[in-house]
Amino acid sequence: MDLGVFLSLVMFAVFMVMILVGYNVAFSFASTATMFAFIGDLTDTFDPNTLGGLPLRWAGTLENPELLAVPLFVLMGAVLERSGVAERLLNAFGMIMGPLRGGVAAAVIVVGTLLAAATGVVAATVIVMGLLSLPAMVRLGYDHKLATGAIIASGTLAQLLPPSIVLILLAQQIGVGILGLFAGALIPGLLLSGLYVLYVLGISFFKPNVGPTMPLAERQLSGNPGLKASLQIAALLGGVVALVTLLISANVALYAFLITFVIALVVGLFGKMLATEGLVAIVPVLALITGVLVSIFRGVATPSESGAVGVFGALLIGVLNWVFDRILINEGAQHITPKWRLTGKAMAEAGRSTANITILVMTLLFSSTFFSLMFFQLGGSDQMGAWLSSIGGGKAGFVLVAMVAVFLLGINLEFLEITFIVVPIFVPAMEVLEFTNFDKIWFSVLMAVNLNMAFISPPVGFSLFYLQSVAPPEVKTADIHKGAIPFMVLQGVALVLLGLFPGITRFSWELFSTAG
Repeated sequence: MDLGVFLSLVMFAVFMVMILVGYNVAFSFASTATMFAFIGDLTDTFDPNTLGGLPLRWAGTLENPELLAVPLFVLMGAVLERSGVAERLLNAFGMIMGPLRGGVAAAVIVVGTLLAAATGVVAATVIVMGLLSLPAMVRLGYDHKLATGAIIASGTLAQLLPPSIVLILLAQQIGVGILGLFAGALIPGLLLSGLYVLYVLGISFFKPNVGPTMPLAERQLSGNPGLKASLQIAALLGGVVALVTLLISANVALYAFLITFVIALVVGLFGKMLATEGLVAIVPVLALITGVLVSIFRGVATPSESGAVGVFGALLIGVLNWVFDRILINEGAQHITPKWRLTGKAMAEAGRSTANITILVMTLLFSSTFFSLMFFQLGGSDQMGAWLSSIGGGKAGFVLVAMVAVFLLGINLEFLEITFIVVPIFVPAMEVLEFTNFDKIWFSVLMAVNLNMAFISPPVGFSLFYLQSVAPPEVKTADIHKGAIPFMVLQGVALVLLGLFPGITRFSWELFSTAG
């Protein structure tokens, strides 16, 4: 074996040892690359002059407009969390689905799916859902394993559903368009969410004690909207929907406004407070997520531009949330505590969390670029590509080995670390095996589903620890870990289905990427 290739493999082994024993990943990237740059120079296996191109690669990264979508989508989710929208959405869905056995757990999955699509960050989604829904399900008598499993599984969908940060970074690393990857991942993500809902409703139907119904008294809200309040709410909701559908055409926006206005008015006049509460909680969030995705898929805006509009939309929904509170309180609603939530402190917290995640992503990106350059210059990339592409079975054999590697690494590492560690190693093999653009999208979707499974795998899945940090004392760690297992099985089923039937991903990709 060539000495340079040998050094590159030793460098990778040293790096893996460093991160597995607990060293910071970014510093491990940079320190091993620096150390082996000196060793390569001393052994004449590396020309240090090639490092002169590193600043240009970093500058190119900073100028990449697609990466601007990362902080913008994170900020959008952070604003939704701190404006009370997530809490209102969960309460409304829970009461609406409360009459069903397992209905509250199913509502948690639906809301978790919406928040996952809105935040794109696993930790934020799992923690918010844990704080808001777990104490309520425990109080209702839900089996702790079912309750915790529903939260961690749905929250982890933030890695798969667009506008996921994982998808943005995978697109950048693998070399496919963000639009295509978002389009290809949408139906697989919804498929996984649907499997979760079917499971919790099915297990609760056959075992009523694990997912009891919500008592009638907890599903009734005081007050009833009058004509004036119903007209106000209908006009506001119609305006929100019209703004989104304006992306399609002015005529569609007009019809959407009229239809939404009429439905909301009828619900307000003839329904009860719960029906109105459901509308004001669900419609704005759905409109925001739909608007962001439609603007991307139709080519009206780039992902970064859509992220900026999403942040504005989240702020607007926060204001609307307060307006709806004032209207419903005047109509006798007692379930609402009127409070202006978009305070300076709340916005500072949202900005701080966004900055933390953005700095983490960019630090890892810079450090991994240095590491990848060294690995390539020493000949490691070519050697790994040759080995991976020579695995029996062609593309299928490579994908199988890659999925096993990603799952094993995902047990101990965050998705950011995996993306920057293994994807650059996979890419050369994909080129040798002549992966098409769709093949790369399909592989990325499989990788995202795989990371979902690894993220909730006991005993060290990260989502387990996120929920454990906010779980009430009566919920044991063992319950959280045991609760994850059935959902891991469902994720495994989805992974196999998507692997055996690439047409599912292709259908999603062709449907949404050609929506414009």
